[in-house]
Formats: sequence, C-alpha cells, structure tokens
Amino acid sequence: MKSLFHKWNQLSLVTRIIVGIIIGVILALTVPDGAKWVTIFGSLFVGALKSVAPVLVLFLVMHAISKHKSGQQTNMKSIIILYIISTFLAGLVAVVASFIFPVTLTLKTGAEGFEPPSGITEVLQTLLFNIVDNPVNALINSNYIGILAWAVLLGIALKHAPDSTKNMLASFSDAISQIVKWIINLAPLGIMGLVFEALVTNGLSALLDYGKLLLVLLGCMFFIALVVNPIIVFINIRQNPYPLVFRCLKESGITAFFTRSSAANIPVNMSLCEKLDLDKDTYSVSIPLGATINMAGAAVTISVLTLAAVNTLGIEVDMGTALILSVLSAISACGASGVAGGSLLLIPLASSLFGISNDVAMQVVAVGFIIGVLQDSCETALNSSSDVLYTATAEYAKKRKEGKWYGGTGSLSEK
Repeated sequence: MKSLFHKWNQLSLVTRIIVGIIIGVILALTVPDGAKWVTIFGSLFVGALKSVAPVLVLFLVMHAISKHKSGQQTNMKSIIILYIISTFLAGLVAVVASFIFPVTLTLKTGAEGFEPPSGITEVLQTLLFNIVDNPVNALINSNYIGILAWAVLLGIALKHAPDSTKNMLASFSDAISQIVKWIINLAPLGIMGLVFEALVTNGLSALLDYGKLLLVLLGCMFFIALVVNPIIVFINIRQNPYPLVFRCLKESGITAFFTRSSAANIPVNMSLCEKLDLDKDTYSVSIPLGATINMAGAAVTISVLTLAAVNTLGIEVDMGTALILSVLSAISACGASGVAGGSLLLIPLASSLFGISNDVAMQVVAVGFIIGVLQDSCETALNSSSDVLYTATAEYAKKRKEGKWYGGTGSLSEK
C-alpha cells in the first residue's frame, strides 16, 4: 500500500486529476445511486479552497506591501490594463459572434428570488461599498475587494514595523501557502466528487435543447482562450505564446472548470505562479484582483445571452448600440462575483439597454442556470486561467524590455 501511494504521488497533479475525472464519470454512469457518498469529496474540496483563500490573500498581500521598498517596480499597472483589454475584447467578440450566428430562445419562467442590479450605478456602488466593508465580514463572505483594501492598508501601515513583525507575517504567509499545497494535492478526490455530482444531478439531457446557444457561448470562450489571448500575449512577449497559454489552461483552467468559482481557484493560481517563478509581491495582489475584475468569460455570457433575448423579441440592433453593449458587458463583468453563476445576474442590467423588462430578462437568467453546468464551468476556466496568463505576460514583457529575459516560454510546458 505504501509503495502504491508513493507511485501515485509521483504522477503529475494533472494526471491524477484526469484519473479522478475518469473514476467520477464511471461511478456516475454505473452506480449513480450507490455512490452518492462520493459527492462529499467535491464539497469538502471546494469548501477547503474557499475557506483558505480569503486568509491566504489577506496575509500574502499584507506581507508583500509591508516589505515593499520605495522605488521598487511592480507590474500591477500593466496587468490591470491587460485585464481590462481582454475583458472588453471578449465582450466585442461575443457581440460579433451573436450577429453572425443569431440565437433565439424559448423563454420559461424561473430564476425567481434573484435580485439583479438595477443599473450600472448600482454595480459601481456595490463595488465601492465592498471596499469599505468590515474586515471580519469581508473574510467571512469572501469579499475579495474588501479583503484587498484592508490588506493593502494594513501593509502600508506596517511598512515601518520592526523586522520581527514582518518576519512573523512572512511565517504566517508561508504556513498558509503550505496548507494550500496540501489542499491542492487532494484535488483528484475533490474533482472526482464534483464530476460525479454534476453528471448525476444535471446530466446532459437538459443541455440538448440549447445546443446552438451553447455552441455560440462556448465557441466564443474557446476563441478568446486560443486566439485572442495568445495574440495579446504575443504582442507583449514577442515569443510563441502557446506553451504559456496551454500551461495556464491545464494547471489552472481544469480545476476552475470543476470548482466553477474564480475565488475558490485563487490558491491554485497562486501555486501555479510560484511554479512559474513569478514575483510573489506582484501575483499575491494580481491573482485575487483578477478573480474580481478579470472576467472575459462573464463578458461573453452577458453579451451572448442579452443579444439572444434581443433576437427572441425581434428588436433591431445597430452596430453603435452593439459597441455600447460590448463596453457595458465589460464593465458589468468586472462587477460579477467570483462564484458560480455570478455573471448571470448581470444580464438584466445589459438587457435594460434595449428596454427589455426585468421579467423577461430573468427568464433569460433561468436559461443560463439550465446550461450553467457547461457555460459557467467554461466561463470560470477562461476567467481564472487568464489571471495567471496575464500576470506572467506582464512580468515577461517587463523582463524582455530590460533585456533580462530571453524567451523561456519553450520550457513552460512543464517545469
């Protein structure tokens, strides 16, 4: 048994995850009723990630800011610009695709009990109030904007603290990072449970009625991940972007696909950044920030489902209004929560641009929840893997300009 356990640990994490996926599928197809206990592994895995992520972000950011020296350069400005550009381009791609492949829906009642924001002002207001949230409340509710704000302020306040205090922060950061590594090693079991639960609970029959809508949605997301993102990366690093793109999709995207939560995937992304030898002072801030504002997948979902509602109601849309929708979906996406289904509740906001009533818009949201087993999984995989992708891109671009980097992406397929 000890020898078998040792051989299992020698396999790469991705290989072990694939084994977990296969076992989950087999159990769901053969003994769906007799193996329901398997779902507890998925719940425990996601719960563990969600519980450790807020504490991880707080201590990593606080430590990074406290030991930051005046004049020391970071890549945060470049990373934020990349986040904004990619999210806008995602909304634009989704709008163009919806014009080329128009989709109509059979609307159903549903999604009752959800309260969408009434306008862009409310989205921005929510973001501002999240910044000034009570720190304990922010930690409990995984409000990463609030956690980041408090971590930055505490870090600044601790800049002139004794070295012993900073060393204590470093020790806490290292300890929490070690806990994250332990949790990530349990990913095969967790994902096995998540796969089993998804197949037994939702199945695939519910998706067949929305085949064309899914093709447009997922087609846009794959286009962003495999065409748009690599182009942006290439423009910045001037090297073959695909080793880095595929590494991020493999080691971040797969886990995010099954957890369906950018917030829960923060520890996974932190671990990947460490493997890529990125600057810890930068990624400890950019990764949790990306889980909040880097939402290319959400921009795709908002644009495609909004225009599907527009087409269903026979509303004419000119290119000027479509461009406004691209901007609105990008801004709205930045206000989407990093949890499963967070982008769907912003569809009524975008729909209001065309005068679509809230009742109709909420029926579109209900359609989103029906196809969410695939739509939300792919959306989160795109969002979360892009956080690492653009953090690495900004650092490599800076090193290229300084002449300190000679195009090491060829070694990024595996380290």
